[in-house]
Amino acid sequence: MSANTNDSPHVDSDLLTEIAIAYYQDGATQEEISKKFGMSRAKVGRLLRRAREEGVVEITVKYHPVFSEKLEQQLIERFNLKRALIALDQPDDEAQRQQVASLVSSYLATILTDEMVVTVGQGRNIASIASHVGVVPHKKCRFVSGIGGTHRSGNAINADHICRLLAKKYDGISETLYAPAYVEDIKVKEAFMKNGTIKETLDRARRADVALVGVGDMNENSHMVKLGWFTPQEIVEARIRKGVVGDIAGYDFFDSQGNQADTMMSDRVIGLSMEELRHIPTVVVSAAENSKALALLGALRSGVVDVVATSVSNALTILNLDQQMK
Repeated sequence: MSANTNDSPHVDSDLLTEIAIAYYQDGATQEEISKKFGMSRAKVGRLLRRAREEGVVEITVKYHPVFSEKLEQQLIERFNLKRALIALDQPDDEAQRQQVASLVSSYLATILTDEMVVTVGQGRNIASIASHVGVVPHKKCRFVSGIGGTHRSGNAINADHICRLLAKKYDGISETLYAPAYVEDIKVKEAFMKNGTIKETLDRARRADVALVGVGDMNENSHMVKLGWFTPQEIVEARIRKGVVGDIAGYDFFDSQGNQADTMMSDRVIGLSMEELRHIPTVVVSAAENSKALALLGALRSGVVDVVATSVSNALTILNLDQQMK
């Protein structure tokens, strides 16, 4: 087979692919490839490097479970946690959520006992825990919505829907918070909070033994924006002017140091606040997506979190960021 042997940057992408397959998949040496394609070893090395730079080749490090255990211990010591649940990296967000959900599901099976009350938040990570298929012991727990509901497009990740799935999974019972998650005016929120049924449910959520919540990042394309809760402009303003990096449980917003942030988005959501979560004995935060490392750092620094569940990549980034931002 003939090939262009000069060092022009316009090397055919098919040639890059052939060389990459020969080296990374077939195990050929650079010397063997140079003879096969009629080019110098130096050029083979340059083309392999280009293949990586241009995305023809993607290298993923598969971490050994022992490595995850070391990361878990570092997070526990750094942020004074009860547990850190670190999942090996997966090829996409959904696979990552399922891997993290598996760890949280197993953890809950070990700590839940009959008659416990679990406050439940919203979001895809918490929904993944509820829908994760696994053998769990039956626990007569009460799963209480810690935040109101959204319209039908968000039904699958509503706290109420998640509570029902968890109750079925653990042979417990669920309790709905009969209020919207989001209101446009603080006066409307105050009116809802005075309702006897809503107040009773939130009081029970505040007295929970365990809280199961997610962490959101300040992204203009976030789920909160898609639901219409906040505008992209409000997200940008909070991030730039207030230094907000994330929210916990879809309710309270915080900066990278874990300090609660006062923004125009505050007081619009009906649910438990960071301060109320702080009084719950075990707060479990689950966030699998790699975009949430900075938000997770802020959440961990807040002192609200007792157990964190995330990926190896996020754990490494969190530890590095914490060191750099001291």
